[in-house]
Amino acid sequence: MNDDLPVPDDKDLRDDPPPTPPVEPDPGDCCGNGCDPCIFDDYEEARQHYRELLAAWRARHPSVEP
Repeated sequence: MNDDLPVPDDKDLRDDPPPTPPVEPDPGDCCGNGCDPCIFDDYEEARQHYRELLAAWRARHPSVEP
């Protein structure tokens, strides 16, 4: 950990918690009918959004790991 970085207090983290990753669908959740979008397409989109949110959160809280 870098000693030069500010350490957020508990209130900072309560007011700005890390994002929650999306829940991966079970393989059996897909109906197999070739839906567009498939639930796995939606999941991949949600994962990308989560990565973006997490990167922004880490930029706001550089001294904390989620």
